[in-house]
Amino acid sequence: MPLPSTLSPELLPVTLLTGFLGSGKTTLLNQLIRHLPRTAVVMNEFGEISLDHDLLEKMEGPMAVLSGGCVCCTVVGSLSPTLKNLYMARERGDIPRFERVVIETTGIADPAPILDTLLNDPWVRARFRMDGVVTTVDAVLGEAQLDSYFEAAKQVAVADRLILTKTDLASAADLATLKARLAELNPAAGQLVAVKGELDFGRILDLGLFNARDKIPDVQKWLNEQRYKPAKAGGLMGQKSADAGHDSRIRSFSVVIDDPIPPAGLQAALEMLVGFRSEYLLRFKAIVNLAGHENPVVLHGVQHVLYPEAELDAWPSDDRRSRFVFIVRDLEPEFVAKVLTDFAQAASPAGPVHTAA
Repeated sequence: MPLPSTLSPELLPVTLLTGFLGSGKTTLLNQLIRHLPRTAVVMNEFGEISLDHDLLEKMEGPMAVLSGGCVCCTVVGSLSPTLKNLYMARERGDIPRFERVVIETTGIADPAPILDTLLNDPWVRARFRMDGVVTTVDAVLGEAQLDSYFEAAKQVAVADRLILTKTDLASAADLATLKARLAELNPAAGQLVAVKGELDFGRILDLGLFNARDKIPDVQKWLNEQRYKPAKAGGLMGQKSADAGHDSRIRSFSVVIDDPIPPAGLQAALEMLVGFRSEYLLRFKAIVNLAGHENPVVLHGVQHVLYPEAELDAWPSDDRRSRFVFIVRDLEPEFVAKVLTDFAQAASPAGPVHTAA
């Protein structure tokens, strides 16, 4: 596991805008660049001819179009060069000095490979920071899409913010049912309503660890672990739920460990989870009290990709417990908790590690 590195709030924030087909991403993006014109937009389009970018209104920031396929598959290799070219053109003064980047995916995109690039490409990681995942949900068709397409459920599950669109066309009862379902799939993601793409855009920015205004880490907002159900250690190897529905296959939960965790134990636990269950780890975040470290270490992972450890300058509060939040597919929360606690205990020279209930 890489040695901790200092996080920098000076990095350019990147927002991943996703959502199923027809859920209103481009309408939302039009309004965003009207309010925040110094935004660079990377659009991904499915098919040989690029059309969606013609719908965007005039903007001060640059735009790159990744066409010829879904950004999560055939053009994933061009995302890093695109971000590099945008950044170098910005530094040379060839394009306006944009302040943030929005990547809009196709409606059928899996967000995980995109997050992989943003979190794991060393050049990109040194200049950009993943600010958050924003997912649009069609208030009229969202229920049916969640029932029929696992991609829609996964887009909801990994989001930091959920934007409900077309709410004026949905009945109050149907809207309430959808909101409850989204809260079950992703309890930590705040739900906002966009009317024709309009909303308070300040509420979908600064979703990551750093607040751009104060330039200090906000771990509580980033983790939001109080919204997750706690998992206790126990259980067998991850098994698929007997109910094959999308919602039942996706779980979100937290694991809290009271005592400092030996670095070797944490490394072994994460290697175990990633090595044998990476396809089931949709996303996880953590603030960890590592034995021998005065300050906390933050972690972020997407499937097989573990973001390098980053050590904060200080603990954000008196709470020194290690806190993990997981979003998984076909994986029992008790199994994940057991792996973390068992490996931490095995590597601890001081004795058992206690898991908070």
